[in-house]
Amino acid sequence: MPKLSFDIDAVISGRSRLTDDQALELYRNASMPDLGEWAMAVTQRLHPEDYRTYVIDRNINYTNVCTAKCTFCAFRRDHDDSDSYTLSYEKIGEKIRELVAINGTQILMQGGMNDRLPIEWYEELLWYIKTNFPTVHIHAFSPPEFVEFERFFGMDVREIIRRFHKAGLATIPGGGGEIFNPRVRRRIGIGKCSGDDWMRVMRVAHEEGMNTSCTMLIGHIEFVRERIEHMSALRDMQDYALQGLRTEDSELGAGSAAVVERVKSRWPGVFAKSSLSPQSSVLSPGSYTAFIHWPFQRENTPLGRAKEWDEATYGPFDDSTNEDVLRGRVVRMAGADEYLRTLAIARLFFDNIPSLQSSWVTMGPKVGQLALFFGANDMGSVMMEENVVSAAGTTYKLSEREICRLVRDSGWVPAQRDQYYHVLRRHDGPDSPDLRPLANPPVRNVRKIDKQFIGAAPGLDDGQDRSVRVQLPILSATDGPPRGIGG
Repeated sequence: MPKLSFDIDAVISGRSRLTDDQALELYRNASMPDLGEWAMAVTQRLHPEDYRTYVIDRNINYTNVCTAKCTFCAFRRDHDDSDSYTLSYEKIGEKIRELVAINGTQILMQGGMNDRLPIEWYEELLWYIKTNFPTVHIHAFSPPEFVEFERFFGMDVREIIRRFHKAGLATIPGGGGEIFNPRVRRRIGIGKCSGDDWMRVMRVAHEEGMNTSCTMLIGHIEFVRERIEHMSALRDMQDYALQGLRTEDSELGAGSAAVVERVKSRWPGVFAKSSLSPQSSVLSPGSYTAFIHWPFQRENTPLGRAKEWDEATYGPFDDSTNEDVLRGRVVRMAGADEYLRTLAIARLFFDNIPSLQSSWVTMGPKVGQLALFFGANDMGSVMMEENVVSAAGTTYKLSEREICRLVRDSGWVPAQRDQYYHVLRRHDGPDSPDLRPLANPPVRNVRKIDKQFIGAAPGLDDGQDRSVRVQLPILSATDGPPRGIGG
């Protein structure tokens, strides 16, 4: 165990809150096994259940036209691009029908920021979905979209959220969080809202009684210190939602004034607009239900053309004084070690955000499974469709059967949940998706040499003369047990 300057046991037990400096100390000094053990202990304290969850939803990107020019994005298009699109209500309905057919319960609907769609288009879309699919939960429109809606529609985000909520919007996803620090955000999110505005949208949503999620993008031009600042802002705003919005006699509670004052003093820009009237009733405020982070995917993106950081060339990356590093001309990519290390620290840091999701979509199934031992309690979504991350080169997809298998092999019962983390189905019987025998199990295509022999395994060179010859027994209903493979 590394020698730390603070009592990690107090953090694990919930008696002490991890500070920003302590989180940075863990990143620099703690070993991966220790971080995993500590994060796992916190997860077990918060989620002692014998199950781990997932959700069946579908990502619907209703338009790829976008006014922003984020350097890490390969999805956006301009209006006049040949492959730009805006989906019709009917096409969106077809996608939702396919989701319902596999027992899906929600859609995650986000798009580019399309300046030619009026507010009525969105309201009518929400009404269309709720009318035709009343059981489907609508988790939609990230904070950068809402900030652009303010500009497009000429109204404050509070009015927009109220109108969308009335039309059927249930919760708001945390997309577009990236890194809040202005140095980073100005360089990777050109045309996208500031970190203050991102948090302002979520503050208003929580004040209006709506739950949201929160996110972070790592492994590009950010310093580790800036990741921790990002998490610190999220934790402060969660304090505001959970403590600062407590009500007494239908008004903001006087006992929460200290929390409100602390948060406002640290993040004044978050409260500069969209004010909440002192007389407003916040009987049931919303909050962040989950945190998700993932590494930047460089393929097909402008930022992906930046140089890869090398210490011999550029010196230390964190808090660098090198102009290329400071100006975002150099990226420090994040692999499995960096992803899991950040996940474990997030679980130790976020004492007020209940759930952390595994990001198998970017990290792959095995690292996604390992995340359950580094702080995650949820495997995220089966995700019938995903267009934004996959546009940057990531192609991981998992079925419900595969997600259930990953959870069960990790020692928990897989359970399908809804957006509020209520369990809908426990899969602990023989009819579970991963325990039912497949009627037609997949068979790998092998190259036959002749009727008796096959060649080497795929990917292996068996030579020009096909010298590798493997004989497989031919099985039929009357055969006894196979006698093995012989040549």
